[in-house]
Amino acid sequence: MCSIISPLSLYSFIILFTMATDHQNPASKQQQPGTSAFKLSIYEQENFQGRCHELTGPCNDLQEAGVEKVGSILVLCGPWVGYEQANCKGEQYVFEKGEYPRWDSWTNSRRSDNIFAFRPIKVDSQEHKIVLYENPSFAGKKIEIIDDDVPSFHSHGYQEKVTSVRVQSGTWVGYQYPGYRGYQYLFEKGEYKDCAEFGAQFPQIQSVRRIRDMQWHQRGAFHPVAGAN
Repeated sequence: MCSIISPLSLYSFIILFTMATDHQNPASKQQQPGTSAFKLSIYEQENFQGRCHELTGPCNDLQEAGVEKVGSILVLCGPWVGYEQANCKGEQYVFEKGEYPRWDSWTNSRRSDNIFAFRPIKVDSQEHKIVLYENPSFAGKKIEIIDDDVPSFHSHGYQEKVTSVRVQSGTWVGYQYPGYRGYQYLFEKGEYKDCAEFGAQFPQIQSVRRIRDMQWHQRGAFHPVAGAN
């Protein structure tokens, strides 16, 4: 028995085939800002060994998702932020596209090697501006940073503590010590009136850098140094 395809059915088939081809070859189209996918692979052992679990969206409790241990991480599309505790609490770890073969490649705070939650970080701006203040509620001395990474506030003449932060554009990560060391604090667009609002126990930030997603900055991603002191 012969099948007859009407002109309308043929037209629909061509559209579906074109959509499928575009889906199989995402590199053939330039992604629009803010529409990139997120993908992260978690390995339960170091150096990308053992059971592998993939995430494409937020996970508030890895153990409930069947992940017993985070030994190494491969970020295929990012950036992401991981948390020491479930429900996105505790120490923060920022992950950009790349390989993280063991815990000291994503943190040097030396406090914990646990990760129990992940969520993607939305990066939707090419511009970056952040203002950090000495006192709560945006009072006291301040340091304003525009489109730059600052490895040491001291070298810029700012010796004071950081208790409140206002992010006007871009996404940033602050560090407890100079040289991008110590505890990490994620700053997305918005206001943080007190250090507790950005997850810090003490008002101490001494370096800050931009989170630059690969869709915006093809050669600008941050590369952490494993075992940095």
